[in-house]
Amino acid sequence: MGALAKTRATLLDVARRLDPNGSIGVIAEILQEYNDILEDIPWQQGNLPTGHQFNIRTSKPTPTFRLLNQGVVPAKSTTGQIVEGCAILENRSEIDINVAKLGGQEKAFRLSEDTAFIQGLSDMLADTLIYGDISSDPEQFNGLASRYYSLSGETTSAQVITAGGSGSDNTSIWLVGWAPEKVFGIFPKGSKAGLQYEDLGIQDVLTNATTGAKMRAFVSWYQWMCGIAIKDYRCVVRIANIDVSDLATASDSTDTSANILKYMSKALDYLPPDANIRPVFYMNKTTRSMLRVKLMDKSNIHLSVQDVVGASGISRKELQFMGVPCRRVDSILNAESALT
Repeated sequence: MGALAKTRATLLDVARRLDPNGSIGVIAEILQEYNDILEDIPWQQGNLPTGHQFNIRTSKPTPTFRLLNQGVVPAKSTTGQIVEGCAILENRSEIDINVAKLGGQEKAFRLSEDTAFIQGLSDMLADTLIYGDISSDPEQFNGLASRYYSLSGETTSAQVITAGGSGSDNTSIWLVGWAPEKVFGIFPKGSKAGLQYEDLGIQDVLTNATTGAKMRAFVSWYQWMCGIAIKDYRCVVRIANIDVSDLATASDSTDTSANILKYMSKALDYLPPDANIRPVFYMNKTTRSMLRVKLMDKSNIHLSVQDVVGASGISRKELQFMGVPCRRVDSILNAESALT
């Protein structure tokens, strides 16, 4: 029974959601994460059933100076192919019809469950966008951290800035320049973009494989097939090794925190100047709160709070550095090991 209670809603779950008047109450979503990166991704259909393949230039022909009456050795450029894969993120809800109909609140109860499922998928996608690694989890896709993971020795190392932290209490700030054919989200060829939801109605659900016992249940299905393509690695910059404990002293008389504003300024110059991209800084709430502290410094002229209109059409306050949005991503950890 305990195992079933973990995977299927029970009468106790219904009782905990009922208001004194017998209606499904509004639930305080205290587990909700805020991952603004999901709002910014431009999506593009891949050219493969499993992802997206593209070509990149790997070398340019080198010219030579020549003397009169002497020839030049022919040269050529070289290219390479990269295949970005998509992952299948999926979940399933099964609710005993008698549980769902308790108190005549079937639709409201199922809607409250759907909200939690959708939030769970969004959180998992954001986690994977940052830390996905197919070398340890083949069912995922590679996120940012598995591509920009070293200070030297890799092509992407040129895009990694260290803030000097050590140990394992570090965090990162990511600067991503979004644009089609630069950095963008992908979904498999022939499929649909975004989170797919289907109400499968009432079905017979197996509850005990040994006895063959079944029950009638409302079944909902959720799926998100997606990945991320980084066609131009120069359009992503990682500010790594930001010591979190030192960050807490920002603007104190004994400030030992990394000079985040300096590193963010440097990061902007790591982006290609003619790429026609939309740059956005991403950081967790700990780092962003320290930036807000910097707003109070009298010498600050580059941090500001601007009124912007979001995707929903609602105006909100947005923290910006040199005109570039500083967005919150709770999936970015405070326990990263220092890059070396």
